[in-house]
Amino acid sequence: MHKVKIGIAGVGHLGKLHLKMLEEIPEAEVVGIFDTDSKNAAKIAEEKSIRSFNSLEELLKNVEAVTIAAPTSFHHEIALKAIENNLHMFIEKPITTSVAQADELIEKSKKKSLLIQVGHIERFNPALLALEKYKLEPMFIQSDRLSQFNPRGTDVAVVLDLMIHDIDIILHLVKSDVEKVDASGVAVVSDSVDIANARLQFKNGCVANVTASRISQKKMRKMRMFQQDAYITIDFLQGTSEIYRLVQPSEEVIGISYGEIGVGDKKKKVIYEQPEIPQVNALKYELELFVKSVQNKSETFVTAIDGKRALEIADLIIKSINDKTF
Repeated sequence: MHKVKIGIAGVGHLGKLHLKMLEEIPEAEVVGIFDTDSKNAAKIAEEKSIRSFNSLEELLKNVEAVTIAAPTSFHHEIALKAIENNLHMFIEKPITTSVAQADELIEKSKKKSLLIQVGHIERFNPALLALEKYKLEPMFIQSDRLSQFNPRGTDVAVVLDLMIHDIDIILHLVKSDVEKVDASGVAVVSDSVDIANARLQFKNGCVANVTASRISQKKMRKMRMFQQDAYITIDFLQGTSEIYRLVQPSEEVIGISYGEIGVGDKKKKVIYEQPEIPQVNALKYELELFVKSVQNKSETFVTAIDGKRALEIADLIIKSINDKTF
């Protein structure tokens, strides 16, 4: 299998992490980087003994795939140039600044059979990966993503900065369309919304209550899910998951039994489990999967359509908040 020749567009905080991870992936060959801050790019290139290209166009002409880690406002423009050069793309979240831009990328990349993977990194959090063997059919979800203030990222509302992670996960888990969105939020320390709460109602009856804040004293990234016969909690920050579930009395399960409830045919065992957490680096893993998709010409794990759906719901949440702002 050939090594995938990759370029990195944007080597700020996130782009540097992309470079570090890609260097550790044997199937990838980092050809070079480009950043509008040419001094910073030259410094990084010298440290890593790779090439810093003088223009984006020059970089795109020398690779077969590109990771786009520039600010969101540049995603669409860079991706269009990548499509012109017949390149596969890994685009950091959110995919673009507007749904219309995402639609254009989807349409143009499809015509050329080009792959797009969106960097919704929390899909690859070990705490969530640990639940892959379980049947997840949540009917109520409570999600809290709270962080301390950091000026980086405040150019967009907290919905696009933080909440979009949980929106993507929830849309991935709930196999139904969103029927109704109701949200509230307020700008506290920046010019855009810093704390937001949204209630998503799905056609299958599932309800998700999602909160995101970037002005909290303590960090928290937790999701709790309730479904028939099970309660699941995921701590994305600590990288742990816990499950309380009901099983048939005769079922052999590795876990702590809390006894039985119900009578007769309805009798069930209450089991507590802590699934084994896979030892993976989420960023490295998603980039590895992207490289494999390019090698095999197979669909990416978080597609451009996934990225667009998350952006659509984020837009509806922002609209709901703005409608309530007098």
